[in-house]
Amino acid sequence: MTGHGDPREGVHGIVFGLDPRRDWRLALAWAADEAQRRRLPLRLVLAVPPQHDTQHVDGTPAQMDLRQAGADRLAQARNWVGERHPELGVTTDLLGGFPAPVLGTATREARMIVLGSRHLSRTAEYFSAGSTVVPVTAQAHCPVVVVGDAEHISQQPAYIVVGIDGSPSSVAALTFAFDEADLRGAALRAVSVWQPPLRLLRDQDVALQAQRAVLAEATAGLSQKYPDVTVTHEIPIGHPVEELAEAAEHALSVVVGRRGRGGYTGMRLGSVVHGLLHRAHCPVITVPHD
Repeated sequence: MTGHGDPREGVHGIVFGLDPRRDWRLALAWAADEAQRRRLPLRLVLAVPPQHDTQHVDGTPAQMDLRQAGADRLAQARNWVGERHPELGVTTDLLGGFPAPVLGTATREARMIVLGSRHLSRTAEYFSAGSTVVPVTAQAHCPVVVVGDAEHISQQPAYIVVGIDGSPSSVAALTFAFDEADLRGAALRAVSVWQPPLRLLRDQDVALQAQRAVLAEATAGLSQKYPDVTVTHEIPIGHPVEELAEAAEHALSVVVGRRGRGGYTGMRLGSVVHGLLHRAHCPVITVPHD
């Protein structure tokens, strides 16, 4: 097994974005377990938005009460992690600002960031002032893990799904997925969804064979690097979001690449990534190319 700690200097390990409005324990358990597996410190971040649209420090009683409530929730979360993993290094940060930009900045020095999901509708996620998942996923400098439901591990052996489309971002996702599968002793299902063109090809078998060759080439080197990871190649026909979500129905996680970097609103987030955030039941891990 290879080493899984992050070799970059100054990296704060795994960041967890604590949302005091919802039950954070499920997502925090995932973050803490992952930090323990990777032998990385865990940083708990809670952002307290301003009560008014101002750049000055808001010292009103209402804002002070919000900060105190945030500090109490961070302490509660830290103690909860300490009971789960007594030897894990945990730090807390109570920061002023709206959650999305605060957590986006935190990704600059993180190995990965973990968020919980409230399963908002697409419209609510786009336009809610408190929306966090989509904008952070669109902007993050590191992999983003969105935990909405408990891991579905009823099928054995446990497995991870990774979506491959031949893009540089999917290569980055594949590398991450191999490392995660190796870390967790899981199998890896490399899925490349084929969408038939509007005008059907005369020889569909030729197109599918070419796609299989791309999958084989993409995984060959990594299979040598991670010899303990069992890899299967799958080329379902249909819509990428639906096929990847179905493949990941009982997966530990589904891993996909992210192309480019979106703006604050996350409106440029890829359709496959955005679709999985709302469709998949397992944790969704988005890996940026850069």
